[in-house]
Amino acid sequence: MWLVAGVLLGLVVLVALAGFHAGPHAHVLAAALGVLAAAWLVAMAALGDGRTLLWVLLGADLTVSGALGMAGLAALRRDRAPATAGPSAPRASLEGAMGVALSRLAPLGVVRVAGEEWSAEAVNGTVPAGGAVQVLEVEGLRLRVWGEQVEPAAGEGET
Repeated sequence: MWLVAGVLLGLVVLVALAGFHAGPHAHVLAAALGVLAAAWLVAMAALGDGRTLLWVLLGADLTVSGALGMAGLAALRRDRAPATAGPSAPRASLEGAMGVALSRLAPLGVVRVAGEEWSAEAVNGTVPAGGAVQVLEVEGLRLRVWGEQVEPAAGEGET
């Protein structure tokens, strides 16, 4: 009986360690194995084995299995969060946001929007450094922006 208990507890430890590489599913599996090991230890106690080691192992197993189960389930819930809470949400919320050109946008350059630096493309002409911009859309890692102050095109304004 002690051999089976040792194998089950060893599996709990091995699968829990593998979970750091394999992910939260392995932690949930380790927690399930821990519950099985706890049931086995309770059965051993019910059959009359009342050694102190059995009770220590049972307490440690329940503690570790509970922690693994909670951590694994929390990670799985986080992975299944709706798309609005994913990486696309901050980008979508940038549309319409105001920012400032950190470099001259002719038409490509760098802007600061919502406290972050982004590559940007001015769609309405050349925007001087320090000029205000408004985000029209997000294309990958580049913002398409509308410059509030644009430089006159070459030859424009000359008479």
